Amino acid sequence: MRLWGPRSLGVALGVFMTIGFALQLWGGPFQRRLPGLQLRQPWAPSPGPAAPTCPPRQRLVFLKTHKSGSSSVLSLLHRYGDQRGLRFALPARYQFGYPRLFQASWVKGYHPQGGGTQPPFHILCHHMRFNLKEVLQVMPSDSFFFSIVRDPAALARSAFSYYKSTSSAFRKAPSLAAFLANPRAFYRPGARGDHYARNLLWFDFGLPFPPEMRTKRGYPHLPRDPNPPELHVLPSGTGSRAHTLDPNALFHPAPTTADGHSQTSSPAALDLGSSSFIQWSLAWLDSVFDLVLVAEYFDESLVLLADALCWGLDDVVGFMHNAQAGSEQGGHAVSNGGLTTEDRQLTARARVWNNLDWALYVHFNRSLWTRIKQYGQGRLESAVAELRARREALAKHCLLGGEALDPKYITDRRFRPFQFGSGKVLGYALRSGLSLQDQEECERLATPELQYKDKLDAKQFPPKASLPFKTSKLLTP
Repeated sequence: MRLWGPRSLGVALGVFMTIGFALQLWGGPFQRRLPGLQLRQPWAPSPGPAAPTCPPRQRLVFLKTHKSGSSSVLSLLHRYGDQRGLRFALPARYQFGYPRLFQASWVKGYHPQGGGTQPPFHILCHHMRFNLKEVLQVMPSDSFFFSIVRDPAALARSAFSYYKSTSSAFRKAPSLAAFLANPRAFYRPGARGDHYARNLLWFDFGLPFPPEMRTKRGYPHLPRDPNPPELHVLPSGTGSRAHTLDPNALFHPAPTTADGHSQTSSPAALDLGSSSFIQWSLAWLDSVFDLVLVAEYFDESLVLLADALCWGLDDVVGFMHNAQAGSEQGGHAVSNGGLTTEDRQLTARARVWNNLDWALYVHFNRSLWTRIKQYGQGRLESAVAELRARREALAKHCLLGGEALDPKYITDRRFRPFQFGSGKVLGYALRSGLSLQDQEECERLATPELQYKDKLDAKQFPPKASLPFKTSKLLTP
């Protein structure tokens, strides 16, 4: 159970000038909790249901961050809650007033405490800008809080394509490379849609920005080294390659070569602004969130999520959603050794420009691998292999072609994903000849997030009996 009470985070961290603003924004004092991890027996095929070792967690708050694989997590939550009749805290449309900070009054059917009886909410999971004080008006403090992050270099590529028409900074730039080469020429703090163009994860977590970043001149200098600092990230995989996964290797300095001399550079070389401000912010997030997934290690993250929630492996088996054609759908980490010089430069510049996101990503990447070490590397590899095998079996059984499709091949509007941005958003079509029971389950797996939200909305707020029944009009690309 989470206990919200005052706690000091350190001698020096409580005195810098933005702490008062941060406390006001986040709702006052907080307490840092020791992270816990329930260790269970490895998953293995069983002829019958295993006796539960702990009660499943069903009070959940998922901060759905942008362009980080969060739609795939949302699909799991939709399906899990729908199957069990859980009650979702739903927005009136599809987001909770984003990009404004979340307000409890935006939850459909919410009544303030003392304003009458209402059934409790089990799951809060749709797009918002996080605001803890208001979230706790809707959800109990012992809810399981979790989110997902992504390498800001990969996120920048996806965001530039997806929000090209939405962000004024991206719209003015001919390419992502041109934008990152001189972001100050395009970016203006506070301009319409420009929160998508810099430190999008930090923004989604509702964190305040350091004082130096609230002015037009507040931007980090790009590295002068023609071979800029890199994060040494090992690829995710199964089999023999999986044995090379070393949590410490993610943060070892990566050797580079400049002017014919071997050098050593590390993520610490990047300008992270006010380190005390960043560390205070990350410590606050640690006190609130029980788990933060990492998109580059999506399947590993799902295994840890299932373990922390005391869910079965089948509860976190699902399909990728809202993926753009040509993008990496497997959630694997980028190996810098396989990138061209131009790509490495773009990657480094994206991480520098999104310096707060980079600090946040490195922090939660490290915490994920700490949990993996607790869980057990061999045990994790077995669970990940089983999860992928089950996903592949479900895809072959449920899906036409056994994989994601171009939206032009999806004729059923219930399964056609909303199209936005310059790239095509892939979706799914179901095979014919499924049994009624399999049809229902496959529909849950294949339904995009907007249509599923409409389905849950109609289920929780059915039309009044006096009104004629009308088929819900789904959003069409």
